[in-house]
Amino acid sequence: MPPFSASILRLLLFSGALSLATISPAAQGPLIKAPQVDTPTRVLFVGNSYLYYGDSLHNHVQRLVIAADPSLSGKLSYKSATIGGAVLAHHNIDYLTKPGQIGVKEPFQLVILQGGSAEPLSEEARAQFRAKVFEFHKVIAERGGRTALYLTHAYVKPHKQAKPENIRLTEDLYVSVGNEVGALVIPVGLAFEEAYRRRPGIKLHKDFDGSHPELIGTYLAACTVYASLYGKSPVGNSYTYFGKIDKETASFLQQVAEDTVKKFYAR
Repeated sequence: MPPFSASILRLLLFSGALSLATISPAAQGPLIKAPQVDTPTRVLFVGNSYLYYGDSLHNHVQRLVIAADPSLSGKLSYKSATIGGAVLAHHNIDYLTKPGQIGVKEPFQLVILQGGSAEPLSEEARAQFRAKVFEFHKVIAERGGRTALYLTHAYVKPHKQAKPENIRLTEDLYVSVGNEVGALVIPVGLAFEEAYRRRPGIKLHKDFDGSHPELIGTYLAACTVYASLYGKSPVGNSYTYFGKIDKETASFLQQVAEDTVKKFYAR
């Protein structure tokens, strides 16, 4: 299939002229390919339960950072603002990013936005997501921060909306919107896809819903976020959630995150 823009993709989907099964990965890759903040210390995660499952993603990323560079211990201000079942529009970004409002006196250097898992799957929701990213990005930039987008993982069975093409729709939405606003896109969903390709039997999702991440899914996401934000490899990092993730599994997930990030950004 020849390359086509996100706008053409939306038109074809709406008109029914394109079968979802034929969708290829986003024709244009991410324009932002490197960290936009050098060693960020003030980071805000904004999203829903995908971020707070498994002892909260921000905790794991922070621990990976400190394990790689102990000199940063005590210097990091990581915050996570999550609402269960939320789409991006449910959040008050003005309140969350106002210095001192949620316990961080200086402006956040980086704000990571995670939309609802179903937002890429309908035209109305895609348009709402895009509008909110533009709105939130403006507020974040006015306060001196940079925006990053958390490309979510796709559903798997037994979720009733699990379809192979969902990850392509998600990739297209996040990459196209990220490119429009100049945001770093974090390829978490692509890391899940790659891990399942390499080990089909691995359990990154909760069995009961095929949606929320298992602990090792959260760990894979954290490694992907770390590699994307800091430009450093998670391979060999000593952090394994205090031994709760066995070393072999941790090493596998670290390598998947590293390989996914390198491929995605063409680093």
